Amino acid sequence: MHTTLVLAEKPDAALCVADALSGKSKPRKISIGGVPMFEIADNTQRIVVCSALGHLYGVTTSSDEAKSHYPTWNYAWKPIYLVQQGMASQKRWIESIEKVAKEAQQFVNACDYDIEGSLIGYMILKYACKGADRKAQRMTFSTLTTKDLSEAYRKLLPALDYPLIYAGMTRHEVDWLYGINLSRALTQSAYKAAHRYVTLSTGRVQGPTLKFIVDRELDIHTFVPTPYWTLRTTVNVNGKRLQATCEVEQFAAKSEAEQVIRECIGKSGVIEKLESKNYKEWPPVPFDLSTLQGEAYRHFRFTPRFTLQIAERLYLDQLVSYPRTSSQKLPPSIGYEEVIRGLRRIGTYEADADTLLALRSLTPHEGKKQDPAHPAIYPTGMLPKGRLDPRQWKLLDLIVRRFLATFGEVAIRRSDRATIKVNNHFFFLNGSRILEQGWIPLYGSYAKFGETVLPTLNEGQEVLIDDILLEEKLTQPSPRFNPSSLLKAMEDAEIGTKATRAEIIDTLYRRGYIRGQRGIIATPLASIITELLADYCPKVIDVKFTRELETMMEQIEQGTKTREQVVLTTIDYLKPIIEDLKSREAEIGLALTSTITEIWEDGVTLKVPCPKCKETLVKITSKKRKRFIGHKTKTDCKFSLPLPPSTMADLTLTDKLCSDCGFQMIQIRWKNRSGLSRPIMSCPNCFVNRKQATTSREKAAAKPIQKI
Repeated sequence: MHTTLVLAEKPDAALCVADALSGKSKPRKISIGGVPMFEIADNTQRIVVCSALGHLYGVTTSSDEAKSHYPTWNYAWKPIYLVQQGMASQKRWIESIEKVAKEAQQFVNACDYDIEGSLIGYMILKYACKGADRKAQRMTFSTLTTKDLSEAYRKLLPALDYPLIYAGMTRHEVDWLYGINLSRALTQSAYKAAHRYVTLSTGRVQGPTLKFIVDRELDIHTFVPTPYWTLRTTVNVNGKRLQATCEVEQFAAKSEAEQVIRECIGKSGVIEKLESKNYKEWPPVPFDLSTLQGEAYRHFRFTPRFTLQIAERLYLDQLVSYPRTSSQKLPPSIGYEEVIRGLRRIGTYEADADTLLALRSLTPHEGKKQDPAHPAIYPTGMLPKGRLDPRQWKLLDLIVRRFLATFGEVAIRRSDRATIKVNNHFFFLNGSRILEQGWIPLYGSYAKFGETVLPTLNEGQEVLIDDILLEEKLTQPSPRFNPSSLLKAMEDAEIGTKATRAEIIDTLYRRGYIRGQRGIIATPLASIITELLADYCPKVIDVKFTRELETMMEQIEQGTKTREQVVLTTIDYLKPIIEDLKSREAEIGLALTSTITEIWEDGVTLKVPCPKCKETLVKITSKKRKRFIGHKTKTDCKFSLPLPPSTMADLTLTDKLCSDCGFQMIQIRWKNRSGLSRPIMSCPNCFVNRKQATTSREKAAAKPIQKI
C-alpha cells in the first residue's frame, strides 16, 4: 500500500490537516510508540499525519566540550533532547516518526508556511526520515480551514522551499554563534570574579535592542528640564464659556506671558476669521503582526508576546489566518463575501455584515507592506468550536472589527477654527466633528475620535476674554519605551523578525535587564552590560551591523547569497572579538562584580524577617536544584518554606506582601512545552499552612473511631 507521511507543526494543526484530507469521513487516531498520529486509509493508499511539536532539532556544539567553554566555532544540528534540558519526551517523538518514515514512499511538509515551519519540516525529513527531504513536497496555506488545506494538498509544490530553509538555518546558526560565545564570555567573566553564577546573555538583536532602552534611560537621567509658560484662556461667546488657545503656544519668558494677560484679560475681542475644512478619514489598513501587537497593547495592555500567543491559538482553532505575517494586503482569493457571511452567523456582527454585503463591491483599503508567503491577518468566518476565554474573545473581536472596517466607506471629518483678535494678540477656538461616519461604526469602540462642536459664530462678532490662567511647565524628556513602542522601534530599525521581536523583549525581562511594563526601565545590570559591549565590541550593539546581517539573510532567501558565505562572515567578525574578551576576563569580571553581587543578593534576600526569630530569610537552591526559603545564617530556628524546584518554574521575589499573613509574595512562572506560563502570585507561607491544615484534616478523618 502506498503510504504518505504528512508533517504538521503542532498537534492541533495535525488534526486540522487530517480532517481536511479525510473528506467526509473521520481520520482514525492511532498511536505509534506512544505518539498520537492520524491515519486516513482506503484500499490503495494510506496517509499518516503527525505533529512535529515545534523544533525537534537544534544547533549545539559538535564536540563534548564543557558548557562553559568558549570560544566555540564548531556546531552541528542535533535532536533537541541533546540540545536543551527538559526535552526528553521529544526523543520518543523522533523515534516514532522514524518508524512511520520507513513505511512511507511519499513525504509532505505541512508545517506553517514561513521560515521556521520550513526549517522544522526539513530537519525532520532530513534526519528522522533519513534524507526524505530530497523527494518531499510542500503544502502552502494561510489558514487551517478545510477549504484552504484541501486546496493546498491538491496543489502541492513539487519540492521543498530551500531558499527559505537555508535562510532559517543561517539565522539559527548565526544567532547561536553570537549568543553562545558572547553570553559565555560575560557569564564566565562574572562568575570567576564574583563567584556568583548569574546567566548573562547578549546577541546580534538582543544587544542593539537593549541599547535602545539604556540610551533612553540615560537621556532621561541626564535631561535638564527648561521652564516655559502657557496660557489657558476662556472666552465668553453669548454667555457660553469656551476654551481657546493662544497663538503663542509656549512662552520662554514669564514676563512675555504676563504682558499678554494684562493686555487681554477682561477685554473684548473680534472674530476676524472663520475657517472650516473637511478631511477624509480613510479606513484602517489590515493587520500585519506588528500592528496587531501595537493595537492589542493600546486597547488591552497585552504584551507583544502574549498577543502572538493568543493569535496563534486562534489560528490553530481555525478562527484567524496565519498571524506571523508582515503583509497589509487582503487578496480577493481569500473570498471576502464568504468570510463576511461566516461572520454574520455571530450575532454581534450581523448588522455590520449586512451593511457590507449590501455594497456593490467589496474592496479593502490596503496598506503598503507585503509578505510573499501570507496575506494580512483576517478572520476565517468560522464559528468557535469551543469556549474562548475573555482574552481570546477580545483579540478575535479586534481582528474581526479591523477586517470589517477595511471594507467601509471613507469617513468625513470637519475641522473648524475661529481666529479672535484682542489688542494685536490672537487666540483660536478649535472644533472638530464627524460629518459622515463611514467605516467608524464598523471598527466599534476601537475607533476613537474626540469631537468639539463650536456654537454658531460670525465674522466680526465680539467675544469677551473671560479668564486667562498662567501655567508654568517644564520640558520633558522622551518617554520610556513600553513593550509596544519598543517593538515598533525594532521594526523601524529593521532588526529582528516579525516572529522573534516579541521573544527578544521577553528575554530582556527574564535576564533582569529591564523591568516595568508601561515604562520600561533599564536595570543597573543592563547599563553595565551595554557599557562593556560598547567598549570591547561596539559592532555587537550597532544597529547598522545587525541590519546588514538581516539583509544578508534576506539575500539567502532571494538566492543571491549562500548560507556558507554568511556564516563565514559572522565567524571572521566574531573570532577576534571573542579572543579579546577571553584575554580580558579578569578586567571584565571586575567591572561586573559589584553589580552582580548586588543583584544576586537582592534576588535571594527576603524583605520580611522570619516570623519566628526575626532573622533575615533568603531563597536557597540546593546542589540538586531544589529550592526553599531558609535563614541567611545558621540558627536554631527551624522555620523554612519549600519552593518549586528550578526544573519546574522560574521564581521571583516581589515587593508585595500577603494581605492575610503579611509574608512576602513570590511570582511563579511554570515551565511547559511552549516556554513559560503567565506569571501568578503566591504566598509560600499561606500555601504551606493550608497544606498542613488539609493534611491534618485528612489524618483526622482517616483515624479509626475507638470504642469505649
